[in-house]
Amino acid sequence: MLWREAFTAPIRLSGFPWFCRDGLYRRLPALPSGRIRDAVSELADCPAGGQVSFQSDTRHLAVRVKLSGPANMNHMPATGQCGFDLYVGEPGRQRYHNTARYDIRETGYEVELFEHPGPALRTFTLNFPLYQGVKEVQIGLSPEARVQAPPEWSDERPIIIYGTSITQGGCASRPGLAYTNIASRTLNREIINLGFSGNGCGDPEVLRLMAEIPRPGLWVLDYDANAGSHDELRKSLPIAIEVLRAVRADVPILVVSRLVWARDFSHEESAKNREIRAEIQREAVAVACAAGDSHIHFFDGGILLGPDADESTVDGVHPNDLGFMQIARALVPELQRLAM
Repeated sequence: MLWREAFTAPIRLSGFPWFCRDGLYRRLPALPSGRIRDAVSELADCPAGGQVSFQSDTRHLAVRVKLSGPANMNHMPATGQCGFDLYVGEPGRQRYHNTARYDIRETGYEVELFEHPGPALRTFTLNFPLYQGVKEVQIGLSPEARVQAPPEWSDERPIIIYGTSITQGGCASRPGLAYTNIASRTLNREIINLGFSGNGCGDPEVLRLMAEIPRPGLWVLDYDANAGSHDELRKSLPIAIEVLRAVRADVPILVVSRLVWARDFSHEESAKNREIRAEIQREAVAVACAAGDSHIHFFDGGILLGPDADESTVDGVHPNDLGFMQIARALVPELQRLAM
């Protein structure tokens, strides 16, 4: 193998808006202490949504990875928390190929993900882990292989999604099945994942950083499940919209209410609570529209998991792979429509 750093041109690194400045596989900038909550800062080191893409005629492809810690989750496979997975094919037609499997007690691994007897120019995309920091990643290719830039995005404006653990990818069995990654390869668009597990609370400080990301094509606010009480949600959502609108008035905003949880089927109060929260968000969007904002929209997350919502999670809340596929199938057409 000839090893290359994942950020070395012509390889395209995406999903890390501040990488050129900070040189970190991190979803927020390296900020002075106190600018954002410590919990959010720690979660920003989880590289969910990060991707490496390139074209090559290599006969072999491997990854050499140094993690910030071992696998430590009890309801999510280490392949999703700490692994890379590989897709091969042209934009819009990429197919899953392999996942990094390793000794989960370790904090680093070297795994071959692709082998083919004959060279041919192919497009490769590697998805970063969802829930463990990556300190270093190198890509190993056949020494004689050509490497060139991947096909261009269909639109250079990224879709930026702010949300919760579900946005971050909990609990997909591998990174490519997080709904943001499914959407990225379906639309051939960069999608910046700003999901923070248990901490997508509508923090204005984080939303201001979100608004700094250049050339946004769409902002998505999908943080209902972490927004606290009804009153807290009723207070934070207009502030979130105001923070974004202070920067750009013409970028579409999509507000998404929470998924159906398994207990909603058996606890009437839980189902009623979801409906109340959806109505709070619908009303906030309606108020913004009445004030002249023609680029803000509401999407009822209650339809995202379809009729089998209770079978689409690992713990009654966090989607399994089936759940993430259902979310993507329902949400991607709306992302495409608004981000055109």
